[in-house]
Amino acid sequence: MPIDPSVAIGADLGEVSFAWTASDVQLYHLALGAGSDPTSPRELRYTYEDGLQVLPTFATVAANLRVFEPPAVSFPGVEVDLGKVLHGKQEVIAHRPIPASGKAVARTRIVDVFDKGKAAVIVNETVATDSDGTPLWTLRSSIFARGEGGFGGERGPSDRVELPSRDPDAVIDTPTLPQQALLYRLCGDRNPLHADPSFAAAAGFGKPILHGLCTYGVIAKAVTDEFLDGDTARVASFAAKFAGVVFPGEPLRTRVWREPAGLLITTTAPDRDEAPVLSDTFLTTTD
Repeated sequence: MPIDPSVAIGADLGEVSFAWTASDVQLYHLALGAGSDPTSPRELRYTYEDGLQVLPTFATVAANLRVFEPPAVSFPGVEVDLGKVLHGKQEVIAHRPIPASGKAVARTRIVDVFDKGKAAVIVNETVATDSDGTPLWTLRSSIFARGEGGFGGERGPSDRVELPSRDPDAVIDTPTLPQQALLYRLCGDRNPLHADPSFAAAAGFGKPILHGLCTYGVIAKAVTDEFLDGDTARVASFAAKFAGVVFPGEPLRTRVWREPAGLLITTTAPDRDEAPVLSDTFLTTTD
């Protein structure tokens, strides 16, 4: 049986010690498309070591920067073929601004497993602390395993966010690069789904798709630039549901509403009849 919730839920996936440098942060930002205007003072805050700041979504790659093998979905009570897996949701909670270089320890556990009938959803939580034990960030992520449902588990809650009936406060059009997936995989996710055409075809896609976490970072940066003047220290949290795929090179369109609790966001692919890309997306600020 590939999924056994009685074993999986609560399982401790261990502790990982890791470090990162300013060059790692710069690579991550470049892989999101930063630096398109190489003389812009705001873009240089993402790409130049003098005054370098860190987008909180860097936390999603920080522990895996030195990983060179494709990931495996093999946990206590969970054994899933990588070709069936898509990223479902991601949330980053920044407990304080991430330094441009540093060391940390991260511990991960499985907090839930849901049975969606035709698919399974595995929810993990990772807490990273610095050398003094002070929390840096918390990650909550879910993976969507196609064809792995039906094991008799709980279906899980519905957390769909209703969009306001009014027009958005901003509409942001953001390009992606044809080579963006090849750049982003250098940040640690070597899943061949994002580089190998034959692997992508076997998984049901016409060509390699962009990493969901790359799209996630691209939109976090776009909204931070538009609403927070590019000040990454003002981002307290960023959460999104991956509602559809992105093909490298296609543009993205993001609609943003100001709400009392933060910024409500949805992203589509305008060249594919506004196909959903990110939904139930929310950014909260420190102020």
